[in-house]
Order: sequence, then structure tokens, then C-alpha cells
Amino acid sequence: MTRSDLIAKLAERYPQLLARDAELAVKVILDTLSGNLARGGRIEIRGFGSFSLNYRPPRIGRNPKSGEKVQVPAKHVPHFKAGKELRERVDYPPS
Repeated sequence: MTRSDLIAKLAERYPQLLARDAELAVKVILDTLSGNLARGGRIEIRGFGSFSLNYRPPRIGRNPKSGEKVQVPAKHVPHFKAGKELRERVDYPPS
């Protein structure tokens, strides 16, 4: 599902909500979530999952084209862990 799909679904589900209002709501939510992560915070949405940052230490990598060693700097990367309720909903038996 893309951002525009989410906006369309919100506008469809709540007819009193204009599409631009749904777009604004989605933008505010996503901006708030990403801003919190950028400040080093953690986000937990009960029944869905949690977002946090994982630290990756510096390492030596290789340029795949030339095989040359390259220094890769330390960085923080976003990490998502699905909540129990989401895992149970997704883990359905194959039919």
C-alpha cells in the first residue's frame, strides 16, 4: 500500500473527510513518526508494532565493481518489529 492508497482509503471510508484533509492527516502522522525517529526516539503502536533505531558500527566493505576495500561509516538505521497481534493476523495457515 502506498501513501496515496492510504489517503484514498481514508477518504473512501470517511466520506465527510475531504481527500485533502485525509492527505494532511497522513502527512502529519508520518512526519511526526519520522521526526521522532530522527531525534532518536522509539515509536510503539499497540497491536501493530514498534519502530526503533539500530546502530551499525563502522566496518570495511568492498566495492562490488572493483573489489576495492571501502570504509563504511557508522550509522543508525530504522528497525520495525511487528507486534504479537499483527504477527498472528499475518501468520494464517496456507489454504
